[in-house]
Amino acid sequence: MTPAEWSVLQSVALASLLAWASGIRLYLVVFVVGLAGRLGYVDLPPGLDILQHPWVIAAAGFMVFIEFFADKVPWIDSTWDAIHTFIRIPAGALLAAGATGDTVSALTVAAGLLGGTITAGTHFTKAGGRAIINASPEPVSNWAASFTEDAMVLGAIWFAFAHPLFFLAMFACFVLLMIWLLPKLWRGVRALFKPGDRPLVRPESPARS
Repeated sequence: MTPAEWSVLQSVALASLLAWASGIRLYLVVFVVGLAGRLGYVDLPPGLDILQHPWVIAAAGFMVFIEFFADKVPWIDSTWDAIHTFIRIPAGALLAAGATGDTVSALTVAAGLLGGTITAGTHFTKAGGRAIINASPEPVSNWAASFTEDAMVLGAIWFAFAHPLFFLAMFACFVLLMIWLLPKLWRGVRALFKPGDRPLVRPESPARS
């Protein structure tokens, strides 16, 4: 593979990573990628130079701290997801576009559109899965899901930079799984909150003396 082909592969992997991870852990991926660029471990494209700014790293790090705890508490995590519907999707689109260039072009616009779509898919998959998990009275499944998401994003960041081709193969598998799983998750969510699905308990009549 020529250096030019490798550069294109890395750009595609980075844009895919940012779009995918933004729907799960937006602040974590911004913090880790920005810090890695700041410390010189990775070379970020010009469109993502802003992620290396100390203020951006500090703000993302603070939000990582807040999200770490908010995401571990049943129903607070779903509220957090609902609020971040309006934050993760546009952020994922902007980050994916920034990974392909620092000026507006057909490529950056296409990357933004595709990136926003991927972010929306991962966000709604996460939110739907968490809503169903929250129906369980015990908190262990919620904690397990949250820690798994943390590990997935950190692992994906490493693979995207160290082994971009392998990451893209796994990314394609996830997209196919998401397309299959997302309708089923949201049918489950609708059934969970649909009125009249719960059996009515009739009050017992008082015993006759």
